[in-house]
Amino acid sequence: MSARINQRKLDFRISSLAGRDTGDETMKAIIQDRYGGPEHLRLADIPVPEPRKAQIRVRVLACAVNLSDWEYLIGAPFYARLVGGLLRPKHPVLGSDIVGIVDKLGPGTTDFSVGDRVMGDLVMRRGGFAQYACVSAAEMVLVPEGLSDEIAACLPQAGGIAVAGTAGLEPGDAFLINGAGGGSGTMALQLAKAAGAHVTAVDNAGKTDWLMSLGANEVIDYQKQDFTRSGKQWDKILDMVATRRAGEIARALQSGGTYRAVGGRVSVLLPLLLGGLRFRLRKKSIGMLIVPSGRKLTERVAKMAIEGKIAPHLEAVLPLSSVPEALRRTGLGAVKGKLVIKP
Repeated sequence: MSARINQRKLDFRISSLAGRDTGDETMKAIIQDRYGGPEHLRLADIPVPEPRKAQIRVRVLACAVNLSDWEYLIGAPFYARLVGGLLRPKHPVLGSDIVGIVDKLGPGTTDFSVGDRVMGDLVMRRGGFAQYACVSAAEMVLVPEGLSDEIAACLPQAGGIAVAGTAGLEPGDAFLINGAGGGSGTMALQLAKAAGAHVTAVDNAGKTDWLMSLGANEVIDYQKQDFTRSGKQWDKILDMVATRRAGEIARALQSGGTYRAVGGRVSVLLPLLLGGLRFRLRKKSIGMLIVPSGRKLTERVAKMAIEGKIAPHLEAVLPLSSVPEALRRTGLGAVKGKLVIKP
């Protein structure tokens, strides 16, 4: 195995040197000039970035599409602007779950070598919807040999949410996933079933049969039924996008139950979290899911994938030009599992 790795590094160094001889200093990238819908994205030639201290430059092999990309695109919820720029995007290239080959090391960077295949979640800076990206070396890990580029790209952000969102599940727990048909939801479904939980999946009608085939015990079409008015209660609820008030959520929780929201509009989250305080006396915990993103979690999720404990559902692998449509479908919740972009 080590011989194959060394040969791949050598081949990459040779191809990189050949590319430098052409004098080509630009790359293809999908550019976001302002907040808005996919119609504001454009494919452009921009300068190849140079890595700074503690950074590495990678030739992007694959980059998954996440709901966080949609949030940064439209500038909502408001925390997307707090991180990405109040009036206009600070970083014009979206895409955070990056898999790539190390192409150049920044000054003083020794964590990796040119030719290494690496992966990581760069949600705070992004840059993956391009042919090259400069990323923080501290956020990247080596891709295990058993993972393809496309599968590895699906894991850091969505896999981390799934792992954090299913922590503490026990056999027999009634577990509901709101938004179960996306990348995080499908992996959370796998982990919940492996833990012995009874899983209720909530998504649109187009995913009902598919979610049942993945192991869901029951599926609720959110367009026809509000799970908080079903008369049922769950031990744990994982909500990918919060849209309800605390009283509605509490109605669907067992005594001692836990609700965790992954995201949502600030105008919904603040009242939800503040309103949830009054239900503590009823032993119902309502809060945000805290995901300890970073190298350690990425390594853990990658190891779980190699061991067969978690497997992303990849709907399609698409070219760079398909980013606008991929983001549109992601924002609508129309994707079954994950979409991956290969520049």
